[in-house]
Amino acid sequence: MSKTERLFHPRTLVIHPDFKNLEEFIVSIPERFQRNEGTVIHQGRNELRKMEYNGKEYVIKSFHSPHLINRFVYGIFRPSKAKRSYDHAEMLLKIGVGTPQPVGYMNIRSGLLFDKSYYISLLSTCPYIYDNLFTQQFDYAEEVFRAIGKVTARLHEHGYAHKDYGRANILFQKTPNGITIEIVDLNRMYIGPIDMKTGCKNFERLPATPQMHRWMAEEYAKTRNFDVEKCFELMRAYRSVQPGKIDNLY
Repeated sequence: MSKTERLFHPRTLVIHPDFKNLEEFIVSIPERFQRNEGTVIHQGRNELRKMEYNGKEYVIKSFHSPHLINRFVYGIFRPSKAKRSYDHAEMLLKIGVGTPQPVGYMNIRSGLLFDKSYYISLLSTCPYIYDNLFTQQFDYAEEVFRAIGKVTARLHEHGYAHKDYGRANILFQKTPNGITIEIVDLNRMYIGPIDMKTGCKNFERLPATPQMHRWMAEEYAKTRNFDVEKCFELMRAYRSVQPGKIDNLY
């Protein structure tokens, strides 16, 4: 990168202490995206790519450039989505909730205006996502749903709720030590007190049969000292009716 480019397109780079040797790789990520390096995992408003570097695999999320007003806001006032992803991953790991190990992030500005940002993590070892529970047979499915209920409760007990808690953002695998759950796509998180109704509503984007909801509700309620039946009814209701229709259920 030339001196002129650094002047007009300054970069903010944050790297986890365990991965300081990756600075050269992280700085080169925009050029690697331009050359279409790596394997595309998801391509839409944002782009997710898997890349290998020095024998290890990483996942890089490239966040799209926002519209003009937000380019000014993110350039001066608000933390970027990449920074929020990194910070939230650190928070989750501290409270014992699984997520792929954060490696770092990079913000690129154009003068005072925000331009692009990239979030880098290790590739998860979990081979399955929540959606696979409906497309494949797992003889340990009950264990997975119970683990999701317990992990979600831990998140909520610490005052964190994923704002896009959907079928593609919960990863899982079975190991000799039990079920591993990892949560991804962390740039949008609610931080604050979470009561029973708010907590149960957080499951609304996860498809589930009554039995699946029962398993999740039992573990969620047990962890948070809530009534199991009320949690079960709330999860079912929030999944099946329009928002605002059950405000007076309890």
